[in-house]
Amino acid sequence: MSEAPAVPLSASADRARPLDIDLLLRPPRARVGWRLLPARVAALCAVELQKLRHDRTELYTRAVQPALWLLIFGQTFTRIKAIPTDGIPYIDYLAPGIIAQSAMFIAIFYGIQIIWERDAGVLNKLLVTPTPRSALITGKAFAAGVKSVIQAVVVVVIAALLGVSLTWNPLKLLGVAAIVVLGSAFFSCLSMTIAGIVLSRDRLMGFGQAITMPLFFGSNALYPVAVMPGWLQAVSKVNPLSYEVDALRGLLLGTPAHLALDFGVLIVAAALGIAAASSLLGRLAR
Repeated sequence: MSEAPAVPLSASADRARPLDIDLLLRPPRARVGWRLLPARVAALCAVELQKLRHDRTELYTRAVQPALWLLIFGQTFTRIKAIPTDGIPYIDYLAPGIIAQSAMFIAIFYGIQIIWERDAGVLNKLLVTPTPRSALITGKAFAAGVKSVIQAVVVVVIAALLGVSLTWNPLKLLGVAAIVVLGSAFFSCLSMTIAGIVLSRDRLMGFGQAITMPLFFGSNALYPVAVMPGWLQAVSKVNPLSYEVDALRGLLLGTPAHLALDFGVLIVAAALGIAAASSLLGRLAR
């Protein structure tokens, strides 16, 4: 009697699985290492900027103040020639300072938003995710920078309509955008650091209003450092807004500037601001 034919070995189901089905059943690898932080920063920055799609009122209302500075203060002081500007019309001299001022005013109250997120429970949900706290702060800081760049574009357009002689060199304009982003990143981190200390919107509003005018008038935004009293010159040298204005004047007007020093100071200031705000983020969420 002949033997029964051998049953062929069945192939493994795993080996026969198509590659496209395998991709559906197996989750994609998470970003690790150096790829994690930039991806989270970009995502959080995009989330912040999505708010502009729903309400652009802030951009319109914040354009009023710099327009008034240029229309009233700038044109008046150009006629009376009370401030030495090395032969540059005062309104031209003022325009970069107003760009820096409007960017600072957007960023300096950014801590109010993070307190609101704490009160709404959003911040606690973000902190339990694998997102590093530094990525959360950096995303918000650079979102403030992008908003400030939009504001800077508005000021540049107003200044151009008033006859201010600004450069239109694309590389220099990119440098202007980078300076505005770095300056806004520092001031937004300063605001979030203060928020982590005071823990209240009302207190933060008081601190913000108390420091904005000293930062503005203690810089070279309105007048040269040389005409300041000695103690105010010392304040101006440690004020990041002075370095931002100096770089903006050099890029937009072609005046003598210390661009390497200005970029270096703003980069260090932004990095220190991110570190300080990140360290206090947990205290804010308690």
